[in-house]
Amino acid sequence: MKKIVLIALVLIFTTACQKKVTAADIPKINGYWEIERVVFPDGTEKEYPVNQIFDYFSIQNNTGFRKKVTPQLDGSFLVNDDVEKITIKQENEKYIINYSTFFSKWKEEIHAISDEKLVMINDSKNEYHYKKATSINLIIQDGKTTK
Repeated sequence: MKKIVLIALVLIFTTACQKKVTAADIPKINGYWEIERVVFPDGTEKEYPVNQIFDYFSIQNNTGFRKKVTPQLDGSFLVNDDVEKITIKQENEKYIINYSTFFSKWKEEIHAISDEKLVMINDSKNEYHYKKATSINLIIQDGKTTK
């Protein structure tokens, strides 16, 4: 019995301390995001230590798009013509991103967001953990740094 009470208290504590996503948080999605890991419903995780592709979000007034971009060593990005249209709606005190392309439609819940972290959950209950992308800094042979 004590074990059940302890588990319940831990669950209550962790959910109570989590900040709810608000309308004021939505603009934080704008910019470049790099996937860190995916947490599956069974608790297993897949880590992404190095990424060749970032997600770029551009949202204004709860509409916009997401594109996949490839960072280059000079700080630029390679971009193709593929784009996912986005609308964000509040449903049952949660913010949902609705995506659409020529081929498909799907949605993800914005579970948590800050200036540096983003967590989204899809319909399969997979949690996608992102970090804000930073520039690539390399030291080249002459000792100078490039970003």
